Amino acid sequence: MDPAARESLLERLNDSSRGTLMEALEIRYSDVGDEYLEATMPVNARVHQPMGLLHGGATAALAESVGSAASALRVDIQTQSVVGTALAVNHLRGMREGMVTARAEPVHLGRTTQLWSIRVVDESGRLVADARLNMMVLDKR
Repeated sequence: MDPAARESLLERLNDSSRGTLMEALEIRYSDVGDEYLEATMPVNARVHQPMGLLHGGATAALAESVGSAASALRVDIQTQSVVGTALAVNHLRGMREGMVTARAEPVHLGRTTQLWSIRVVDESGRLVADARLNMMVLDKR
């Protein structure tokens, strides 16, 4: 993907997050290529559970956000839309602070369904969570 197109797409994706949960959690789309989309989220008190660790729900929101956006990039949004039908997240490592990065990659891109693998890693590249997101592709009426 050409650098100018990449930057333009990331800007559009981040602009679409204004006023949403993604903005509240400080999720930012950070990298995109032909076969992936990445987003980051800071780990701080905003996304902690009462024990002071990264909340699993915040991790799930990050995974679903990046997977859903990646899915939308694979359809003609003028004639189709995508909706999540199932999200499964395995939480593997606790975090108290830092930055996590989620990378969505397609496992299956069908005519009516998509399956995405989303790996969430810390700043050292250690796996924090592993997710699978099922998406349904709908024709707009």
